[in-house]
Amino acid sequence: MLTPVTVATSFQHDLQGVMTHEDVRSLADLKGKTILVATAGRSSWWPWMKQKYGFTEEQVRPYTFNLQPFFADRNIAQQAYLSSEPLQAQKAGVKARFFLFARDGFPPYGTTIVATQRMAKEKPALVQRFVRASMEGWKSYMADPAPANALIKKDNPNMTDEQLAYGLAKLKENQLIDGGDAAKMGIGIMTEERWKKTYDYMTSAGLLKPEVDYKQAFTTQFVKDLRVLP
Repeated sequence: MLTPVTVATSFQHDLQGVMTHEDVRSLADLKGKTILVATAGRSSWWPWMKQKYGFTEEQVRPYTFNLQPFFADRNIAQQAYLSSEPLQAQKAGVKARFFLFARDGFPPYGTTIVATQRMAKEKPALVQRFVRASMEGWKSYMADPAPANALIKKDNPNMTDEQLAYGLAKLKENQLIDGGDAAKMGIGIMTEERWKKTYDYMTSAGLLKPEVDYKQAFTTQFVKDLRVLP
């Protein structure tokens, strides 16, 4: 059995959030409104929202990654990704707000790098090089995205300059790569304190058994001295 271990994180926070209509001023205002949630969200962030704001299962409807229900009904809010659905709404001329869960305390990291325990133990130099190259890549992209964008569009012809520019602007605006601990400790940094907060949330929400050793899920070995500073 290949046991995974998280060795670094690209983003200091998860990029998941909720998109609402203009009348909603905070996540707390969603009480009583219909919220569209995909299957994966039911076992990740939705228990956090219920726990924090007292929302109920009666509010939930399936999210099918079609924005038409949201456009048609001002009483609907839906899950959204920072760089995706808000841009789609903007292009459709629908005024919307986006609330990043991390701003209200949702603790997980976003877009982590995972290796096997065996790989990390037997080939640490390889893992270290991969992590460093990845974080140096993010630093370079934030400074000058043009070379990477050209490669992205080559591999995915459907990707537009507008989408890429919007995504980068949101990453910068929310300091998801170079903010928080990364500002002083380097891009890619993870801390045991943050992992403990995620563990505490998951156990309190019944998503994880308290006896699970969360320290086996990550290692700071490859990022603690990396110091790829913004």
